[in-house]
Amino acid sequence: MTDATQTHAPGTHPDLPPPLGNRGAIKWMRENLFSSPTNTVLTLLGIYLIYLAIPPFLDWFILNAVFDAGSRAECWERASGACWSVVIVRFDQLVYGFYPVELRWRVDLSAVLLAVALVPILFDKAPYRRGWFVFSLIYPVIAFFLLWGGLGLEPVESAKFGGIMLTVLIGVTGIVASLPLGIVLALGRRSELLVLKVISICFIEFIRGVPLITLLFVASTLLNYFLPPGTYFDLLLRVLIMVTLFSAAYIAEVVRGGLQAIPRGQFEAAMAMGLSYWKMMGLVVLPQALKISIPGIVNTFIGLYKDTTLVVIIGLLDPLGLSQSILADSKWQGLSTELYIFIAIFFFISCFSMSRYSIYLENKLHTGHKR
Repeated sequence: MTDATQTHAPGTHPDLPPPLGNRGAIKWMRENLFSSPTNTVLTLLGIYLIYLAIPPFLDWFILNAVFDAGSRAECWERASGACWSVVIVRFDQLVYGFYPVELRWRVDLSAVLLAVALVPILFDKAPYRRGWFVFSLIYPVIAFFLLWGGLGLEPVESAKFGGIMLTVLIGVTGIVASLPLGIVLALGRRSELLVLKVISICFIEFIRGVPLITLLFVASTLLNYFLPPGTYFDLLLRVLIMVTLFSAAYIAEVVRGGLQAIPRGQFEAAMAMGLSYWKMMGLVVLPQALKISIPGIVNTFIGLYKDTTLVVIIGLLDPLGLSQSILADSKWQGLSTELYIFIAIFFFISCFSMSRYSIYLENKLHTGHKR
C-alpha cells in the first residue's frame, strides 16, 4: 500500500513529493522550452540546427584533427580536420613570447606566486589570511625582479616579453592598480575641496574621452619628447601606466555611481556617531558602494583584459601579435583559424572566470530578499 492510498488519521498524512511534471528537469523544460506553441517550435528548430552543426564541428575539431604534424602540408595530407599541430609546436612561444628558454622558470614561479597572492584577496575564509596579505602586498616587487631580473638574477629585456605571459602581466597589473586609484578619483570627484574636485573631473573626462589606442601611441612615441635627452623609459612600463590610468577613469565612474546610490541617511548617521571622513568612508559608505558596483567593476576589468590585445599596434607581441609572426612562416600559413580559436578559448576561460567570481561575490554579499 502506497502513501497515496494508505489511510491516515486527520492531520497525520505525510507530505508527498510534487508530481513528476512539476519538479526537476521536466519542470524546467516545461517552463523554459515548451511553455507555449511558439517556444516549442523555436526549441525544436534549435535542436535541429544543433543536430546539423555539432557533428561536422566535432569531426573538424577533434575526430579528423591532426595533433602531431610538422607542417601545414603534412596536416592536410593526413586528414581534413583542424591542424592543432601549429598550436602544439608553437605553444611555448604563444605562452612565453621570446623569453629566454633557460629562464622561463621565473615566469612559471611568478604565475604560481600570483595565484598564492590572490588567495587572501579573493577568499576571506582562507587560512592565515592576515599573514598572507603581507605577501600579497610585496608580491609586485617580487614579480618585478623575477621577470625583469636584478638582485642577482639575469636581466631580461621587456622586448622579449610576449604571448599569454604579456597579456596576463598587463591585465593583472591594470586591474590591481586601477581599482584603488579609481576609488580615490571617485572620492575626489565628490569632494568638497574645489581644487581636488576639478583635478579629478578633468582627469576622468579626458581619459574617458580618448580611445585607449591613442593613449598607447602616446606612451610609445610622444612621451619620449617630454623626457630629458638620453632618458630611457621602458616601453612596457609606459604601457602599464597608461592602461592603469585608462582603467582607473572608468572604475572611478562606476564607483561614483555606487556612492550616489547610498542613501543620505548613511552619511548623516556616520557623522552623528562622530566618525571622521575617512572612517565614515572606509567603514560605512565604501563597503556598501563597492558592493553595489561589483557588476560594473568586473565588467570594466573584463573589457580591460580584452583590450590588452591593442598593444600589438605599438609593437608588443601578445598572442595575436605572435600568431601573425607564426602565420608568416611558410610551414604554417593558412592555419589562422586554429590559432585564433586557441586564443579565443584562452580569453573566454579568463573572462568567464572573472564573471563567475563576480556572481559568487554578489551572492555572498547579498543581504536583501531573493528576487
